[in-house]
Amino acid sequence: MTVHIGAARPFAFDFDPQTTALIVIDMQRDFIEPGGFGETLGNDVSLLQAIVPTTAALLGLCRAKGVEVIHTRECHRPDLSDLPRAKRDRGAPSLRIGDHGPMGRILVAGEDGADIIPDLAPIAGELVIDKPGKGAFYATALSDHLARKGVTHLIFAGVTTEVCVQTTMREANDRGYDSLLIEDATESYFPEFKAATLAMIRAQGAIVGWTADFAQLKEAWHD
Repeated sequence: MTVHIGAARPFAFDFDPQTTALIVIDMQRDFIEPGGFGETLGNDVSLLQAIVPTTAALLGLCRAKGVEVIHTRECHRPDLSDLPRAKRDRGAPSLRIGDHGPMGRILVAGEDGADIIPDLAPIAGELVIDKPGKGAFYATALSDHLARKGVTHLIFAGVTTEVCVQTTMREANDRGYDSLLIEDATESYFPEFKAATLAMIRAQGAIVGWTADFAQLKEAWHD
């Protein structure tokens, strides 16, 4: 069965649920919750919290339709051997990756802050990718997993729109995937960055991918 989203931008997006995967990017406590790494950088985490209900609904829909669901977490090994100096030392935050914060060591695998928020927690059988970079394909097994599953199309949600989400979509584009970003299931600490990223993704005839609202996806899937 092909799902046809006629209202997708910049033009209609078609996909077969059997060859499609949902990738939920970095909906982690350190980015979403007060007291986490995102807030220590001076960001308003309530902006990211606002997309949780829509992202949960998107997860529920994809699960109900039997779509492959993949979650990512940006985090590093406890010994920080996969953390480049340039990434750790960039900027002047009060806390850096690997430092002890309110939710444990910041962006370190196994720490509370690196966990996905409870409202979007993975369920049995869903793949969780721990990624040391911004993109989910870099230094991970994502490519191999998608190839084994026969996936050709990707639906994206998560944070932040202009960094890890966009990076992964661009990586996916270079690997030949058709990708759809759900606009109200992604967010940035900077609304203007989100708006610019959405425009860049769908510019020049979907040069990176397509975008649509969750309601448009849901309506198309129920037609």
